[in-house]
Amino acid sequence: MEKITEKITDVIKTISELGIGLVALGIVAEIIFGQGAIFGASVVSNLSAIVGSIGGENGFVGLIALLIILGLLRKRA
Repeated sequence: MEKITEKITDVIKTISELGIGLVALGIVAEIIFGQGAIFGASVVSNLSAIVGSIGGENGFVGLIALLIILGLLRKRA
């Protein structure tokens, strides 16, 4: 049972790392080539909307929450 749990955890960790890498690639590509360069949509605008929805109008609370989540992900890696 422990092996199954470890494998599932490894798969989730790999998918999370892939997602973070794709988001980073999208941000860099959007900075260099402009809006919608890779994924056909604005990655920066979508991230801003997500952070804004988490933290309300000013987005500060959402930014803090995002930093905490990233810190936890880094700690596990």
